[in-house]
Amino acid sequence: MLSVSPPPSLPLRHHHNRSLIHHRNHRLLFTIRSSSSSSIQEAVEEKTSNEKNLLSSELYSTTPFPSIKAAKRVVLVRHGQSTWNEEGRIQGSSDFSVLTKKGEAQAETSRQMLIDDSFDVCFSSPLIRSKRTAEIIWGSRKVNMITDSDLREIDLYSFQGLLKHEGKAKFGAAFRQWQVDAANFNIDGHFPVRELWGRARNCWNKILAHESRSVLVVAHNAVNQALVATAIGLGTEYFRILLQSNCGVSVLDFAPRVDGGDGSPYICLNRLNQTPNSPVAAGSSAGRKTSKRIILVSHGTMQGGTEATFSNSGNQPMSMLGIIQSQKTAELLLDLNVSTIVSSPKNACVEMATTISRVQEAADCLGADCVPRCVEMKQIKELDVRDILQLSNKDATEVPPLQPGFLNRFEDEALSALWEQSGKAWQSLLNELSDESKPEKIVVAVGDPAIHIALMGHCLNLTADWMGSFHLDAGSISVLDFPDGPTGRGTIRCINYTAHLGRWSIPITRSTIDDEEF
Repeated sequence: MLSVSPPPSLPLRHHHNRSLIHHRNHRLLFTIRSSSSSSIQEAVEEKTSNEKNLLSSELYSTTPFPSIKAAKRVVLVRHGQSTWNEEGRIQGSSDFSVLTKKGEAQAETSRQMLIDDSFDVCFSSPLIRSKRTAEIIWGSRKVNMITDSDLREIDLYSFQGLLKHEGKAKFGAAFRQWQVDAANFNIDGHFPVRELWGRARNCWNKILAHESRSVLVVAHNAVNQALVATAIGLGTEYFRILLQSNCGVSVLDFAPRVDGGDGSPYICLNRLNQTPNSPVAAGSSAGRKTSKRIILVSHGTMQGGTEATFSNSGNQPMSMLGIIQSQKTAELLLDLNVSTIVSSPKNACVEMATTISRVQEAADCLGADCVPRCVEMKQIKELDVRDILQLSNKDATEVPPLQPGFLNRFEDEALSALWEQSGKAWQSLLNELSDESKPEKIVVAVGDPAIHIALMGHCLNLTADWMGSFHLDAGSISVLDFPDGPTGRGTIRCINYTAHLGRWSIPITRSTIDDEEF
């Protein structure tokens, strides 16, 4: 069963929660880091067809998201493997490929993971490979699917249908730009990624305007990247940074404004690219091999369970559920040869790190390796954020911490301190990754979900204002790859992956039987 925080934990849903939320006014602005609305896109492209200047990295969206009256959850799924995926052929928005047997099996796995989940509606791309995936996942549900041409894959014009080596030979510099600077890539007089961002923005208008509360969207790699990015305010330079694997699932939560008025909802990325297969399996990152990786492991549930708050959690050890979560995480990571494990000095983090280390070092006994592994363990005080989070007001610290957007409850003083400390922790992790004596290095960092959210912000080159846009659960893992090494740009393979927790996972949606609040 796919695991995501249950919708009832969404902030702003129940009236008794509303007095606990303290959103700052400057966070209500929806900003993006390059063009995301079609009006901006057209204005930029009208300047000149030979425009040499790059898009501004700080353009504001001129059109806010539609307001919503009730919480909404949107689950994005990429289609299963297609025949052209298998051949390495550039698909774009062409409609000549179909699902392979593997792709059909991936879609069936996704159907099984979502079979008990409640969806009100399914939006699908009209392209065969995506529509077939949607049909398999949607199964015997009575509600008709809605196809939307704006959900088609990125338009790649003359590139479409070419094998990658053919594209390189035929287009030379243009193909190279597509690989290294896709945001400014131009072909046949078009900027495909900019156009895609505009389309994704239009899709959100339609999805949010629909009266449904729980939405399934089945589409494609690039357009799902654009949907995630535009939702949380990231521009075209984030193309290929937020990965979407075949049948990978991403989840976004939308909550109405505190004042109940019109305006863009609060948006939180609950999950990114939870795949039917292991997220740590060998493979490429955005088409490039990677030998450097940071895996962020959130400590298991502490004693006090889900009712624990920031003010009373203190330095509690893990509960029995937390111990099981640590064992499941150690088992998942057994497929990797971990070089270093760093953790917060917090008891629950040390316990989780120790479990992972012991399983790694027993790899030969467990049949995962032919020789014993030697794992270096360290504690980094900058990963411990207990004192910082308790700087905030009482209302913020007296609510359970692992609710979507929970960091929005904290005051600027606490968040600024968290961001500053996380910057030091991030540099320490990059230093660990920079060991030139090991061409392949995997660093596991065990800490609080709050510090990991900040670390992901540093990886994405964001600011502290974005921290409320991400969510992590206890026992989750998030994978950051560095195909160009630790001095290069990181890519996010997955965020808040919890499928490895098995029967202790939480369904993506909750049943609405008996008028249960979504």
